[in-house]
Amino acid sequence: MDPKPSQRSTKRSHWLLAGLMAGVAAVVAACKSSPVSTIAPGKHPGSDSPSTLGPVTQISPPSEARNPRDYRKDAATHLYALNAERIYQGKLPSMLYAIGVLEVDIDRKGRVTGVRWLRAPRHAPEVVAEIERTVRAAAPFPLPARMGKVTYTDTWLWDQSGRFQLDTLTEGQL
Repeated sequence: MDPKPSQRSTKRSHWLLAGLMAGVAAVVAACKSSPVSTIAPGKHPGSDSPSTLGPVTQISPPSEARNPRDYRKDAATHLYALNAERIYQGKLPSMLYAIGVLEVDIDRKGRVTGVRWLRAPRHAPEVVAEIERTVRAAAPFPLPARMGKVTYTDTWLWDQSGRFQLDTLTEGQL
């Protein structure tokens, strides 16, 4: 026995809606492009030579660090160079909005292959997401030339203004 016409129409509209949603998702995915720098030529942070607009390539020189503790200084300097306008200048206030401890895996080409929270600021999920986005957007990191790959840990000190310091390069607190 065939289902009633209204049931057939409802089933068909569900399939049509699912197909339409899949098509829209495919179009949106196809429209994404690789990140392109909007910084004027010659103005890339950490660059002394003119550059052209386009995807940012290696900005920092390879790291000569022999261990993860030394590498984190190079990584912090790299993050500061790419986020200069977001760095809190001077001593941080005594009460911070969020503090998080993040472990980052970097492969031999400077790519971020993993991030893990050792202490996430769970009260501020927007900060967790922004820190992860900032770390991933900073790739490629300085190549860990002497170690091949590295896992380093740093503490993010986040002010309510949205600016931050890393514990490695902090200017301290009031």
